[in-house]
Amino acid sequence: MTSAALWWPTVLGIVALLAFDYFFHVRRSHVPSLSEAAVWSSVYVGIALLFGVGVLVFGGATMGAEYFAGYITEKALSVDNLFVFLIIMTSFRVPRADQQKVLLFGIAISLIVRTAFIFLGASLINAFAWVFYVFGLVLLVTAGDVIRPRDSEERSADNVMVRLSRRFLRTSEVYDGDRLFTMVDGRRVMTPMLLVMVAIGSTDILFALDSIPAIFGLTQNVYVVFTATAFSLLGLRQLYFLLGGLLDRLVYLSYGLAAILAFIGVKLILHALHENNVPFINGGEPVSVVEIGTGLSLGVIVGVLVVTVIASLTSAKGRAVNLVSAARRHATEYLMCETDPAVRESIFRDLLAEEAQLRRLPEKYRARIRAEEELMALLRRVHDDHEASALGR
Repeated sequence: MTSAALWWPTVLGIVALLAFDYFFHVRRSHVPSLSEAAVWSSVYVGIALLFGVGVLVFGGATMGAEYFAGYITEKALSVDNLFVFLIIMTSFRVPRADQQKVLLFGIAISLIVRTAFIFLGASLINAFAWVFYVFGLVLLVTAGDVIRPRDSEERSADNVMVRLSRRFLRTSEVYDGDRLFTMVDGRRVMTPMLLVMVAIGSTDILFALDSIPAIFGLTQNVYVVFTATAFSLLGLRQLYFLLGGLLDRLVYLSYGLAAILAFIGVKLILHALHENNVPFINGGEPVSVVEIGTGLSLGVIVGVLVVTVIASLTSAKGRAVNLVSAARRHATEYLMCETDPAVRESIFRDLLAEEAQLRRLPEKYRARIRAEEELMALLRRVHDDHEASALGR
């Protein structure tokens, strides 16, 4: 049992890091440079690793291994969540300079929701041993859903909460920086930024339903569960801008996550059988099964992630998917999100570079890209718009 003397400094420290991130980085709207994103991503990962070393030293090898296994798993799931955040930003046409506040809001809401789920999960586990069966089955079902083939359009930002918000909340047609309210024709109205916040917040609830059972499959120490989850979320904003188009190139990450979730699901069910008191299973008596240790769990998680990331980054398919997604995103930003001429020109240069790389892909990939009529039409619109703008100048 972790004492309040340890809980309070930990919680205050995490809140202080979130406040620091807001006042020193997010308060002023800007697009973080690659170096800024890299430095601060490294800082937050370094803080998480140092904290893990402290857990290892003061809590022992088992507790330390549980923390690192939980942190790595939650970090991997958080990176997968960034795909959805990217889709939400694109769907709502959020200008890149204003995306930081949305991301930090999402991180804060996610931390609150997951903390509530952590304590709820811990209470259920303490009261009902059969909850491990439920968590295990949830993870196995989730693993099957994660591995199901789907494209970006299926991972829609338009969920029930967003549809209800669109119906009952009247918003303006355009953004006013990162403000939630603006003045239109002398009236105070809400901006589309409010709908973006609703989309991010509601998806955070769905993410928590996957991530909390996963980490409880690695440790039932509530302090370790909370800290591993919190530190995996801190720095996620910087990671979003650091990875950028690389997110789309991690084409095999979903397979790795599915394998990890299925592995933890099996681990939970084995643990449930070992602690069994369900009357219709073995007469309510524990079942003699082999349990999976924390050290093996950590090794499997790290190994699966390393293999899937390397396979994604070195594959021709990953390169093709990355270029197509980046070109589509830059074309959308150029036409629909950005109004600053200098920013639009920078985006157009990036798009030209991506198109040049697309032309150097193997013919089988180029043929598939040419067959995407919507993408080709979008790219033609960008070139026509850029040519018209150049003539206008």
